[in-house]
Amino acid sequence: MYVIFEGVDTSGKSTQIDILKKEFSNAIFTKEPGGTKLGVDIRKLLLDGTVSSKKTELFLFLADRAEHYFKVIKPNREKKLIVSDRGFISGVAYAKTNQKEFDFDRLIELNKIAIDNDMPDTVFLFLANEKIIKERLSGRGMDNIEKRGIKYLLDVQDNMRKIISILDIKCIEIDASKSIDEISGIIKKYITIG
Repeated sequence: MYVIFEGVDTSGKSTQIDILKKEFSNAIFTKEPGGTKLGVDIRKLLLDGTVSSKKTELFLFLADRAEHYFKVIKPNREKKLIVSDRGFISGVAYAKTNQKEFDFDRLIELNKIAIDNDMPDTVFLFLANEKIIKERLSGRGMDNIEKRGIKYLLDVQDNMRKIISILDIKCIEIDASKSIDEISGIIKKYITIG
């Protein structure tokens, strides 16, 4: 099974992935960007403010995604449970939010090329509201993307929902305001039962 955890920063994805790591020790846990050696370098460029062009940012994400698919997803797709912290849904959503003139169809097509049109079995979409994002961002250092603001993150989240709807991918929406244990129960039940 190949699942992607999607959602904006502060929505609780990473917390839930840490919990799953204890339960499913034979699974492959990965992330985008940064799930490969090349991805680590790309992630650094994307988050430290080095990249100034939104188009450059888009193509760096696509390069990371193609490498990640080739090195991590494809070789393990039929053998292992793969859990990815973000994937192409984020890629399209952030790109669309950054560049309004990009249309969803073109962005989706570029991302399909990067992943050989190999869609995940399920997307867990963590949904946060303005209050949650504000509370969770306060008191911590923000990376270059988080500095774009709460409205920006909510726009990204809206675009994630639109992309999932366009592609008609199986999606389980997670209310990020629920307790950690409640969310964990929902996810574990799905992954165990399928």
